[in-house]
Amino acid sequence: MAIPTVKFNKNGKLKIMHITDTHLDHDNIDMSLYLIEWACKKEMPDVAVITGDNVQNYDDADVTKKFIDRLMSIFDKLSIPAAITFGNHDSEVGALTREQLMEHYNTHPSSVSYGDGPDSGTYCVPVYSQNGSELKYNLWIFDSNDYDEEGRYACVRPHQVEWYKKKSDEITAANGGKKVYSMAFQHMIVADVYDALKKADKHRFYSFSHMYEKNDYYMFDPNATNFGTLNETPCSGYYNYGQFDAMVEKGDVLAIFTGHDHTNAFGVKHKGIDIVNSLSTRYNDDRFSSQYGYRTLEVNENDTSKYTSRNERWYNMFTKKDIASIKASGDEFGLKTAKSVTQKGRIQRFYTRVGRKFVKLVTGRQVSYPH
Repeated sequence: MAIPTVKFNKNGKLKIMHITDTHLDHDNIDMSLYLIEWACKKEMPDVAVITGDNVQNYDDADVTKKFIDRLMSIFDKLSIPAAITFGNHDSEVGALTREQLMEHYNTHPSSVSYGDGPDSGTYCVPVYSQNGSELKYNLWIFDSNDYDEEGRYACVRPHQVEWYKKKSDEITAANGGKKVYSMAFQHMIVADVYDALKKADKHRFYSFSHMYEKNDYYMFDPNATNFGTLNETPCSGYYNYGQFDAMVEKGDVLAIFTGHDHTNAFGVKHKGIDIVNSLSTRYNDDRFSSQYGYRTLEVNENDTSKYTSRNERWYNMFTKKDIASIKASGDEFGLKTAKSVTQKGRIQRFYTRVGRKFVKLVTGRQVSYPH
């Protein structure tokens, strides 16, 4: 099977859609996939990156494969290249290993989840110029694994870090000694995020306990570069094998994007690299999940040293015109989904806005920054 080539589009732009934590199962798959397909048609990204906790892994492997097929059929149908990696839940139960899951993802023509990485979920996706003749950008895809020996969250391991360093040097050398700018994607956030946040002297509104030091609380540092909203504890791995420091050393990664923490839609700049968490991309037909969504990133071929980021929430997905169009088409399920997201989202949006304003009024701190 020919692997799709990821290229800058005819406008000289690269649009990336970050999808994560879809957690597709029998209860949420229909509405979730409707929204993902609607978003893909709206955005028409040049590549989608899907960073783990993708589908429920069942004891019946055929059921799991059918769920994967339904997800990947969206990208197949729209001819959107899709890069896949895994989270902590993808293979903690069920019949299929990570390798077997990836093997099935790669039966789909949209998959670009191939490469010479050390395991099936760790590889890079080269991005070429519009005419396909020149390597212009790179997407690093890492499997941040599941759990360590003590049952705590895992992280990118030493052999993966060494692979990245070697591969980065090879790409730079092949590019005439000039670094190829890139982004990195994985499921779990790097532990270095805590170094970019401010440690609070005690628990405060919109401060969150350290993942492993429960009496230590962290919040946005007003003197740092922040964007988005920190809504829950960043759940990193317990160990840190130097992945982030290796990226700082190589100087090719502009930002590292993660999921795992479903309501976090924030970023902090640390040592020249943006550490960014994106929202869960599923919908459970309730008020709370109406705030979930996806992130789009855009890079200009003429200056790949920069990028723009936009976070989209489901409750902003449909305009009145969209709903009228869906109704006129006779799509009853689509109408039900659009109305559910919109109506429940109004309530969620109200609570979200009031909560942020209240915290700022009481504490004087800014808890949500522009993207």
